[in-house]
Amino acid sequence: MSTAINQLPAWARQLSESYYSGAFALFVIHGNVRDLSPFRNSQAVEFLPLHRFLRQALFGQRDLVITYDRGGGLSFQPAEAQADFRRALEGYDSFHGTSYAQGLPRNPDGVLNLLDNYLRLRLMERKKIALVIDYAETVVPAGDVSGMPDTDRNALVILKRWAQNAAFLEADITLCLVCENLAELNQSIVQNPGVSSIAIPLPDDRERLEFVQHQLAQTPLPAGSDVDAATLAKLGSGLKRLQLQNLIAHSVQNRQPLTLKFLTQRKKELIEAESGGLLEFVQSRFDLSMVAGHEPAKKKLRDAAAALRIGRTDILPMGYVICGPVGTGKTFLTTCFAGEVGIPAVTLKNFRSMWQGQTEGNLERVLNLLKAMSPIAVIVDEADAQLGDRSSSGDSGVNNRVFAQIAQFMGNTEYRGKVIWFLLTCRPDLLPVDLKRQGRAEEHIALFYPDTDEERLAMLRAMQKKTQTPLQSDQVEKYFLEHCSTLSGADIEAVLVRARMKSALENKPAVDEADLEAALKDFIPPSYPTEIELQNLVAVQECTSKSLLPEKYRHIDRGEIIRRASELAMQTE
Repeated sequence: MSTAINQLPAWARQLSESYYSGAFALFVIHGNVRDLSPFRNSQAVEFLPLHRFLRQALFGQRDLVITYDRGGGLSFQPAEAQADFRRALEGYDSFHGTSYAQGLPRNPDGVLNLLDNYLRLRLMERKKIALVIDYAETVVPAGDVSGMPDTDRNALVILKRWAQNAAFLEADITLCLVCENLAELNQSIVQNPGVSSIAIPLPDDRERLEFVQHQLAQTPLPAGSDVDAATLAKLGSGLKRLQLQNLIAHSVQNRQPLTLKFLTQRKKELIEAESGGLLEFVQSRFDLSMVAGHEPAKKKLRDAAAALRIGRTDILPMGYVICGPVGTGKTFLTTCFAGEVGIPAVTLKNFRSMWQGQTEGNLERVLNLLKAMSPIAVIVDEADAQLGDRSSSGDSGVNNRVFAQIAQFMGNTEYRGKVIWFLLTCRPDLLPVDLKRQGRAEEHIALFYPDTDEERLAMLRAMQKKTQTPLQSDQVEKYFLEHCSTLSGADIEAVLVRARMKSALENKPAVDEADLEAALKDFIPPSYPTEIELQNLVAVQECTSKSLLPEKYRHIDRGEIIRRASELAMQTE
């Protein structure tokens, strides 16, 4: 290794220390491998792509550095090593009766077989060698060995042999497999005891600030920009150095001031693209004051927001289960919390794929992004269906592995107050216990339909604000309270939208009693009383705070609730 270990990034120090231990010659470098890495030399810092960083910072003193990928083939450093390799091939051809010197193969098993022979020859001369195989997931992809083509199986065998080769461990040779997602690489390589996995994380706050300051020292932002280095680094959480560099370059080259509005919008686009469309930013214009009713639930979330603002992440829950019947505003409450505290919020979209290994790779990418974007709220709608369980029937164990990844991440206390999970469901009884236990989604908040006139009036006024529906007089509110019966928040919103349409088509400045009467008489709320009763009961059963329950549920026998919920579940299923 050519650079002093204490000057290397943490991941490179880990690789160096593992190499010098003599226990590993084969490394898997994964994660943020398509970004720039800081190379410190003579009190200066330079940011290099991974291949250049490996050559200059880690392998600068090697006699021979070989790189290979399935598309580009082999390349050598220094340049004269190419001629040496061809001479070795001529000797190989004369012995085996082949013609590789006339044209190098690009298929993995052919290349690795030649490299196997060449590396042994040069190690006999005590050469110091590094080999970097990029896009390793295309060389030894994830999958069952029995279903792999012969070329992939051969490549897998060669790499496993290298990992356990005593001569390689004793010699000065480093073999690096580079891929973005560890899940896309064959697991018999990843889990091999002779292989060390090295993760390159996305840059943290300090690393982003260092990079942005370095960039702005070389290319200052145009006049009129309303962000400085510290702001750009803070708002750039979750972005790679390359993406920050591109943002700055776009602003400088086009002489366009870099504004907060542009930066926020562009970050949203970059993160969603980086996640492969698996995360969607939630931009809330509202805070918790816009939520009608649910006062105890709002107080809990306001307390959490206050703790976040003063930096007391240690006293926050790891996550929340937000449950209750359909139409009670679970999603709206959660997005209002994000607006209240001012942290970014994302919705986790369907990350499952029909292709082998793709589901685990998608989830790995998403979780790495969430780590880098903290503090962040993660909203999982229909969580009981989205997150799965420990079942592995019929899917080659994918569901089990995915569930284990999520459960492990949710239970990591390093992320307390940094990644806050909101599991939204109207059937919390179907949510696996492993995810909703203490230490994961700890607080279980139950929401219910408005139960009193006061709650219904509060809901009406909140929906007025949300739909921007003016009412002509207090008489309209009075009429509503007399006729709204047991409407949910979603039902009330639908009624107001209809009344507003009638009012607008008749050129009225506000909704009057006749408009509301016509809308209420015409509106037929969806009728599924059995399902609603079941959803109410399982929310009561799941709730972890008595203050969140309506009075009629606070002192009811829990055994009776469980019995009745079981009966209803059997009827609906």
